[in-house]
This record gives sequence, structure tokens and C-alpha cells, in this order.
Amino acid sequence: MGKETIGFVGVGLMGHGMAKNLLDAGYPLTVIAHRNRGPVEDLKERGATEAKTLAELAGAASIIHVCAPGSPQVEAIVTALMPALKPGSVIVDCSTSDPTSTVALASRLKDGGFHMADAPLGGTPVQAQSGELATMVGAEGDVFARLEPVISAWAEAIVHIGPCGAGHKMKLLNNFLSLGYAALYSEALALSEKVGISTKQFDSVIRGSRMDCGFYQTFMGYAVEGNRDSHKFTLANALKDMRYLEAVADDVDLANPIGNAVKNSFAMALAAGGDGAEDYVPHLVDFVAKRNGVVKS
Repeated sequence: MGKETIGFVGVGLMGHGMAKNLLDAGYPLTVIAHRNRGPVEDLKERGATEAKTLAELAGAASIIHVCAPGSPQVEAIVTALMPALKPGSVIVDCSTSDPTSTVALASRLKDGGFHMADAPLGGTPVQAQSGELATMVGAEGDVFARLEPVISAWAEAIVHIGPCGAGHKMKLLNNFLSLGYAALYSEALALSEKVGISTKQFDSVIRGSRMDCGFYQTFMGYAVEGNRDSHKFTLANALKDMRYLEAVADDVDLANPIGNAVKNSFAMALAAGGDGAEDYVPHLVDFVAKRNGVVKS
């Protein structure tokens, strides 16, 4: 097989950097219009081709990356790509998706002579630009061997978790931990303020202790320092991921009361007026405080 040709659907905050690094690695790249024209125009200036339709993109690529908000969008994109895919093409879903949907899509693609892999992302848009993302990949062994050099163009840490769907399962477990921290921190800070211990005093004890971690620091970037953009992951995406985690647990008959509690923290924030596009995970602290009548000192 000659050099892989790459298609990219979703050149947004993360996808733009990933696509740029694929171009820098010498891969021919075809992209499709994004609601923000800026990244598309930048990639075209760097040598990418713009497709007018998903069918046109499918006909130009042997490996197609998809970065979308969630499974409904991924399903629609794959359905539109399928009639025009080249034999043996691979679709790589880099979104955080419902593994049940991922496995079902993989089955549909296999029946048509195509392949599916999931490679959800760990990291920030800055790391996407620098090619230093982490990814956990779900793919059959031969498909992973084919994908690994391509993924190496945009990821520094690559772990092959297992067959298709395994990457999305691991990503949801990872997000369960971070979003669980957010729910814990928000409740702890509300209680702290309620009993007369300020957020800054709380932070002075936890920061640098065994309870400190990278996520704690970005969360407190808002809670202590007021930086609204300290962790740009929306409340709506958090709730979506916790719903996907619940579906995974239900599928294997696992009781997950802590997962449900975390999910409900985000659901209550959105129900209380949280903006799914503009309010980010650390802002959960405000909704929990308000629900408990806490005025931050």
C-alpha cells in the first residue's frame, strides 16, 4: 500500500492542530468546511484540499479522522461517508462517543469492507497544535498497525487498549475520574464556605499535599483565581459523557451510584440555568454553592 491519504471531519479546537501536524508529517490531507472558516483556510494555505461534501472527502481519503461532539453526529457523518468510501478505508473516531454506538458502526463498516477505530483524545488544544496529545485506541491489531504511524503525527502517547470500542470505554473511565473530582471539589468548597473556611484557605491546605493533582490545579484556576477559561470543557459535554458512562455500566449490569451522583451534579447545574456552550466544568462550583445558599467569602 502506498502512502495513506487522510480525510479530516471536524477541524475545530482540537482537530485543527491534529490536521496541521498530519500535513507537517507529509500526509495528503482533505478537509471539509467547519462552522469556523478560520481553521479551514489556514489548513488550505498549508496545502490541504477542501472537499465540498462528505462523499467527496470519502473518495479522496484512505483514513478519515472524525472529531465531533458525540455519537449522534458521528453516526450521521459515517452514514454520509459510507457510500463513497474506498475499499479498505478506515474511519477513526477521535470524539468521546458511546462505545455501544461505536461497536455498532464498526459492524456496519465491516460488512461493507471498511474498518472502524476509536482514538479519543487526552490533552488540550495547545497540545494538539504541538503534536503532544495522548490517545487510547480501540482497533483490531492489523488496523492499529496501519494507523499507528499516522496517529504518531499528532499524538505523543499512544496506547492500544483493545478492539474497536475499547478506546471509548477507557476515555469514559478517564472522564469519570476528572468529572468526579469536579463534583467532589464543588461540594467540598460549598461546605467549606458554609462552615467559615474560605476557598483560599481550603486551597492553601490542599495545594501541594497528597490531594493535589493537575486537574485540581486547573479547577482551582477558576475557583480561586477566577480564570473562566482555566479548563474549557463544557458542562453539557460533561453531562453527555456521564450519560455515556451510565449506558456502559447498564450494558454490563454494573451498579454505579457514584457515577449517577456525578452525572446528577452536572444535570442540576444545567437545569439551574447553566449555559451548555459557555459554562465550563470548573463553573460547577458556582451552581453547587448557589443551590446551597453559599455566598463565597
